[in-house]
Amino acid sequence: QVQLGESGGGLVQAGGSLRLSCTASGRTISSGAMAWFRQAPGKEREFVAAISRSGGTTSYPDSVKGRFTISRDNAKNTVYLQMSSLKPEDTALYYCAAKPSLLAGTVTDKNEYVYWGQGTQVTVSS
Repeated sequence: QVQLGESGGGLVQAGGSLRLSCTASGRTISSGAMAWFRQAPGKEREFVAAISRSGGTTSYPDSVKGRFTISRDNAKNTVYLQMSSLKPEDTALYYCAAKPSLLAGTVTDKNEYVYWGQGTQVTVSS
């Protein structure tokens, strides 16, 4: 069993930056892929970033590519999401997710992820 806890969300002006953290407990995250998703009110949960077990492979949708960076520190059991050049449309509840069984590569489908955190709110004002 893995428990995930996100932190780092908040209110920021457009063009600003935030760094989200996701710390795992109960089981090491180094066993598989990790990802970030987000969900705005009235919308479906959407993929934001994913990172492979080793950290050597990352994936992003076009909407955040070049602005967001996912990274991980397996020794600290933590995954990060560095967000820059934030836009009002980035406003959402951001979730961390884990897929312990994926030993290589990444997946972008939210249905593939087994463990989820409670989310941290990111609000970008214009």
